[in-house]
Amino acid sequence: MALLYPRPSLEQLPRFPLSIESVQTLTCAADFRRTLLSLIGAARRRIYLTALYLQDDDAGHEVMAALQTAKQATPALDIRVLVDWHRAQRGLIGAAKQAGNAGWYRACSAGADGAIPVYGVPVQTRELFGVLHLKGFVLDDTVLYSGASLNDVYLHRHDRYRHDRYHLLHCPRLADAMVDLLRTQLLDSSAVHRLDEPQCPTTRQLRRDIRVLRKQLAACRYDDTHAVTPYHGLAVTPLIGIGRNNPLNRHLLDLLSSAREKVIICTPYFNFPKPVMREINRLILRGIDVEIIVGDKTANDFFIPPHESFKAIGALPYLYEVNLRRFAKVHRKALMRQQLKLHLWQDNGNSYHLKGIWVDDRYHLITGNNLNPRAFSLDLENALLIHDPKGEMAAQKQLELDTIHRHTRPILQHRELETVRQYPDRVRKLLTRLSRVRIDRLLYRIL
Repeated sequence: MALLYPRPSLEQLPRFPLSIESVQTLTCAADFRRTLLSLIGAARRRIYLTALYLQDDDAGHEVMAALQTAKQATPALDIRVLVDWHRAQRGLIGAAKQAGNAGWYRACSAGADGAIPVYGVPVQTRELFGVLHLKGFVLDDTVLYSGASLNDVYLHRHDRYRHDRYHLLHCPRLADAMVDLLRTQLLDSSAVHRLDEPQCPTTRQLRRDIRVLRKQLAACRYDDTHAVTPYHGLAVTPLIGIGRNNPLNRHLLDLLSSAREKVIICTPYFNFPKPVMREINRLILRGIDVEIIVGDKTANDFFIPPHESFKAIGALPYLYEVNLRRFAKVHRKALMRQQLKLHLWQDNGNSYHLKGIWVDDRYHLITGNNLNPRAFSLDLENALLIHDPKGEMAAQKQLELDTIHRHTRPILQHRELETVRQYPDRVRKLLTRLSRVRIDRLLYRIL
C-alpha cells in the first residue's frame, strides 16, 4: 500500500528569507572545527550546541575549553549543550563498561574552569529504539549546521577525518526558531536532565517522562510565526520529525517527487527506507537523472580492516554493499545509459558521513538524516530545506560537489562491486548465517 501524505506543495512551506551573503558552504572538517571554535569565541548572547555526542577526546576537550573560556569572558552568555542521553552514558561499541562521556562532563563541571551545562535528551527508553539525532549549532544569530558530532575524527583533530557537510547561515529568525524549540520542547521536559551534575536519575526512573516526551515530540514543529510564504527568493525552512509518517519524512518524499531534471543524493549507508526507494525507482522510470554518492565499504565508520580483530558490527558495511550491488543490478540499464550514476567515496582510510539531497537547481536539503529505516521511524531528526528558485547557490553547490567528487569513483555496472563470496571468511560466514534466518532484515531497520 502506498504511503499517503498531505501535499502542501514545497512552494507553500513557510520560510525565512536569506541573502546569498548570509550563506556559506564549508568543504572540509578542519574548516568546520576552526569555524566552530571561532564562533564560540565571538559569541556574546547564546551558544546552543546540539549533537549526538560531545566526546571525551582531544577535540571534545578543545570545544569544552572554548566554551569555558567564552563563559569566563562573558558570564551572562547563555550556554547549553544537548546530547543523546543514552549515548553519553556508555563507552564506544565493543569497549568495556564505563561511565562514558557523562563522567567527563561531571569532572569538567567540578573543575576550576566552571560548569558548562550538558543536557541528556532521551527520546526513547533504549538507545536501540531511538536517539537524539537533531543537528545544528546556534551561536548568537548564526546557525552552523552539519551532520557531524563532536570528536577527533569529525573535527579532523589529528590525522584522520570523517567527511560531512557544513553550512553557515546567518539568519536571526532561523536561530530564534531553533533555540525556541530546544527550550520549549526539550529543556523544559521533565525527561531531560543535566549530565554534568553528580546526581542523575536512572533511565528506569524516567520511563514515564520519556514516553510523554516522545509523544510531545511527535507533534512539535519549529515556530514559523516570523516566517513568510509565498516568497520567491533564497530562503530556508527548518523541518523536524520523529516516528513513522512524520512531517520531515513527508516533505523529504515530496522533495524527491518534485524533481523535473536531476536529483543528487548523499548517504553514508546504502539502506534506503521503502518509501524513499520507491520514489527513487519512480524518478528513474520518469527519466529523471539520478546520482547517488555513497561511501565505499572501507570508508564506513563501522568498517574493521581484515588484519584487526573482527566484531559482528564490522559486517554492516558489507551488508550495505550487498544492498548497493542488488540496486545496481536491478537498474543496470539506467546505469549503462548514464541516467543513473553511482559514485563510491574513498580517501585513504578516512570515513564518509555525508547526507543530503539536491533537486534540480531549486532545492538543497541539508540534514543529519541518514535516509535509512532507522532515521525514518526511530530517531529524532531535523533538516534545513533551502529554497533557491533563482539558482543563487549554484556556485557553492558546485564547489561542494567538486570537493566530494574528488575522492569518488563511478560504478558503471554491478559486477564492479564484490560479492559475498569475495568477502573475508568471518564476514562471509556471518552474512550467510544472518541471511538464512533473515536477521539481516532486522539489522537494516535498526542500524
